[in-house]
Amino acid sequence: MSDQSSQSRRTVHLAVYDTLADWETGHATAHLARHGHPVRTVGLTTAPVTTMGGLRVQPDLALDDLGPEDSALLILPGASAWDEGDGLAPFASAARSFLDAGTPVAAICGATAGLARAGLLDDRDHTSAVSFYLAATGYSGAGRYREADAVTDRGLITAGPTEPVAFAREILALLGVYAGEKLDAWYRLFHDSDATAFAVLEDA
Repeated sequence: MSDQSSQSRRTVHLAVYDTLADWETGHATAHLARHGHPVRTVGLTTAPVTTMGGLRVQPDLALDDLGPEDSALLILPGASAWDEGDGLAPFASAARSFLDAGTPVAAICGATAGLARAGLLDDRDHTSAVSFYLAATGYSGAGRYREADAVTDRGLITAGPTEPVAFAREILALLGVYAGEKLDAWYRLFHDSDATAFAVLEDA
């Protein structure tokens, strides 16, 4: 594999769109970037978007210009827009293409509902904010819903809006940033404020 291809396959893509929930992906993207996974933003177009917190984000590329072969992971944050029509449906379609190609996808909060509507949670264990939130989509995967902070199944990570650290933990594990006691220490430090975990991470 060429250096350029190798770098491309380490790049993580963060979907950005209006009303994006700012708090849900920061732990994941910051620690990915610190450990050799460049993070690029992808929008429906390259027009600027505005997050729920009022931040203006200029996407690095448009969704039509991104293929599974160009990415290590597609992250889909929550957003009010997921529940306000079909405007973000192209991102759910992209998630299907990624998963079919063996490239992982991570969805949190409202993005899980978007994937449920697209049928992507029907045959995978998953979680979300609460079970009845996904049930309202009319999907067929209710039997695979898990009461957990975050779930990984066959390349798809899901989490609810109150679990950004657990969401990041699953992403960091999937991409091999941390494993074993280092992964556990990272989670204890950022989720539980366990100061003893810092020394374990310092040895990483």
